Amino acid sequence: MIPELGHFFLILALVNAIILGTLPFYGAQMQHQGLMRLASKAAIGQFVLLLASYICLTLSFIQSDFSVAYVANHSNSLLPLRYKITAVWGSHEGSLLLWILILAAWMAAVAIFSKTLTQVVRARVLATLGLITVGFVSFALFTSNPFERVLPFIPIDGADLNPLLQDFGMIVHPPMLYMGFVGFSVVFAFAIAGLLQGDLDQKWAKWARPWTTVAWIFLTIGIALGSWWAYYELGWGGWWFWDPVENASFMPWLAGTALLHSLAATEKREAYKSWTVLLAILTFSLSLLGTFLVRSGVLTSVHAFATNPERGYFILTFLGFAVGGALTLYAWQFDKIKSKTNYTLISKEIAIVINNILLFCSLLVVLLGTLYPLIAEFLWQEKVSIGPPFFNPYFSFFFAFILFLIPFGQNMNWKQDNLKSVIKPYSVLFVVSLGLATLLIWLIVGAIEPLALLGLMLGIWLFIACFYYLFAQSRKSKSWLAGLSKISLSYWGMIVAHIGVAVSVIGIVITSYYSIEKDIRIKPKESVQVENLSIYFADFKNFNHENYLSSQAVFEISKDGSYFTTLKPEKRRYQVSKQLMTEAAIKPGFFSDLYISMAEPLAEGAWAIRLYYKPFVRWIWLGSILMALGGLLAVSDKRYRQKKLAKFKTAKDEAVI
Repeated sequence: MIPELGHFFLILALVNAIILGTLPFYGAQMQHQGLMRLASKAAIGQFVLLLASYICLTLSFIQSDFSVAYVANHSNSLLPLRYKITAVWGSHEGSLLLWILILAAWMAAVAIFSKTLTQVVRARVLATLGLITVGFVSFALFTSNPFERVLPFIPIDGADLNPLLQDFGMIVHPPMLYMGFVGFSVVFAFAIAGLLQGDLDQKWAKWARPWTTVAWIFLTIGIALGSWWAYYELGWGGWWFWDPVENASFMPWLAGTALLHSLAATEKREAYKSWTVLLAILTFSLSLLGTFLVRSGVLTSVHAFATNPERGYFILTFLGFAVGGALTLYAWQFDKIKSKTNYTLISKEIAIVINNILLFCSLLVVLLGTLYPLIAEFLWQEKVSIGPPFFNPYFSFFFAFILFLIPFGQNMNWKQDNLKSVIKPYSVLFVVSLGLATLLIWLIVGAIEPLALLGLMLGIWLFIACFYYLFAQSRKSKSWLAGLSKISLSYWGMIVAHIGVAVSVIGIVITSYYSIEKDIRIKPKESVQVENLSIYFADFKNFNHENYLSSQAVFEISKDGSYFTTLKPEKRRYQVSKQLMTEAAIKPGFFSDLYISMAEPLAEGAWAIRLYYKPFVRWIWLGSILMALGGLLAVSDKRYRQKKLAKFKTAKDEAVI
């Protein structure tokens, strides 16, 4: 009964989405107040219906209702309750329902928290989101129904959830990532509403900017959580591999970052209106492209859902209609959205243009590397693999210029500035950055790697430039505390986010160039010396857990002759699927991680183990947290809660996030 109820709610959601996607559009065109008011009520109703459907599927998992095909394929009676709940989004059908629910949540948020929007704009934004929902709910109902029964032959027990997904990372990573992915649909809807209005002014940018920032925050956290999950769960000691599905989330992040900066120029100076709208369409398009890559079956990835490729045709068709329709509307209204702002070559506007060009080039590198193997296979029936040897040098080339130019860009005035006043304060900082980078590398390894030195110098350069900028702003007042207190939350958000970029870059460079990896053969009660570490194989134990058997090794680690830590890596054998999983043991530290994973058993009771030393690896995720915090500070700025559009200054302390 519960699955049928969930299916019924999903059908009602489709009907409601069709109403939401059509009548408010007509009402906005005809200035019909009743139909425009309908949009908010229908959006909230959409969320209620989809939440009810999602709860029904969750109850089916909790009750182990194996008459439901999706439950039978991705759960088991031995599965702990927390994983039964998260198994709802453990594969294609359930994760799609979560995706649609999150889309409905964004719609409800727009309906509730956008009271300052004009009724026409709000109706068009919600109606656009309604049409997007029609596509995804139809996708769920007609190709990916999570409530299908397996009658009359009901399995006695389920096939179990993939052991890789029986982890805390599964609980937090997908919802955060989807919140970011789906959140960019709101920005897309604002772009469509603005194009229909034919008026993309400062007020439009002010409305769109906080929603863009919130989506970007969620996507930043989601990508960081995915990186951290891969690091500790897969047992390979890495945090990023340019996997196609990793790239599928990274591409919207790059486009969204460019969009944030472009929106700032549109909001402050009404500049780049047409480019900003195009970026909003591109960011949403890349989110849909990521959905296609993950769910179409056209690629193989540890992150991808192994689904029927025919489902990919549906998404590809939807992508074509959504993006094609948006671009047609963009071309039709192009003359009405041209910017007429004046500025010189030395101004914040130009800095944002250069920033966007470099981010777009970085995006093209990732897009080309991700899609080329698919294109080669389709056109020439060739299997091509593109990995870090392609991505690392080309992406790093463009991103290095971004890191170098950020301090200058954030120090520029809007409209016009003096080149000497921009460059002069940072010339000394650049030399200091080079000296600090050289000293740090020498202290870590005693040898200089030129590319590592360059990357580390750029990270340190951005880091200290942000603090110098704070110092320069604070000294304009009688006391530094009074000066800092005058800085707006938007400004603080910019600085904290840029510091986060610097911290992540420092972590990436050091851990990429100076990590140590050793393969070791070791027997119980034996010690092995690696550098200044002594690894003693103290014990080997077996444990019986809820749904798996664990073989755990105990390694006592000494450093420079003194006890350092005890690490307990595991091999797990899951009782239902019979799959073997490696669980690494990690000694975390602010400046370095010690990481041990078990490889294979060898003769005479010995084991092959892998030992990793990862300097500064946690700075990667610390930087991501700071970036998200910067976005949160920016979106908390009081001007986004004002009912009337404020006058915009052109001083240096107007933030660009």
